[in-house]
Amino acid sequence: MVTAIIQARIGSTRLPGKAMMDINNEPMLYYVIKQVKASRNISKIIIATTHLPEDDVIEEYSTKLGYDVFRGESNDVLDRYYKCSKLYNLKTIVRITSDDPLIDPFVIDKCLEKFQNKNFDYVSNTISKKDERWLPSLNGFPYGVAVEVFNFSSLEKAWKNSKNPLEREHLSPYFIKNPDLFRLGSITNSDDSSNIRVTVDYPEDFDFVKSILTFYKKNEVVTIEKIKSFLTKNPELSELNEKYSFNEHFKLQ
Repeated sequence: MVTAIIQARIGSTRLPGKAMMDINNEPMLYYVIKQVKASRNISKIIIATTHLPEDDVIEEYSTKLGYDVFRGESNDVLDRYYKCSKLYNLKTIVRITSDDPLIDPFVIDKCLEKFQNKNFDYVSNTISKKDERWLPSLNGFPYGVAVEVFNFSSLEKAWKNSKNPLEREHLSPYFIKNPDLFRLGSITNSDDSSNIRVTVDYPEDFDFVKSILTFYKKNEVVTIEKIKSFLTKNPELSELNEKYSFNEHFKLQ
């Protein structure tokens, strides 16, 4: 069984409360869940939030929709994923963040297919191998459709050995810095769409993503191709958040 853990919290530094910000009378978290549900290979979804009282609203909303909720450390995301996975006895875990309401279920499935068919420990669409080193990369995908797939034994190894606060907060740095410990794999997008930013870190990002989600029906799955189609029809809207860097997350690593 494959389980997607969606991490979500109210206390975002750059855009507080974004997970529950309204789009068409639904919180942004609704769209993250809706997109993940469209994956052919995800059997279960768990929402992982924090112990902080401000995140009660995330638990209440997710429980109302019928999803299990795990609550853990606010800044130690690695610990949250590990303890959640251990509690539910998970074997294969897909990491999704609530920053990405346009996560593409086909990208999730492509990562999972490679992970399962090639016996990897960790597969993502946000890393690539260059000169024997694994480095963060968009791999031709929009910034905002990040997928990480890993097994529990590798997650446990990272949890036991990660000491750096950056590794505890972001998970992936420990994996890519230790290729001798893990069998790493990646996927690439044949049609380069890396000039598109659909993650939500700033108000302008939210406005941009909201314009896309409002264009399509609320329950419609929005793929990368649909995002590109929308931008072809509305090219001026790409200016909403173009001032923000496409490699902020990668600079952290």
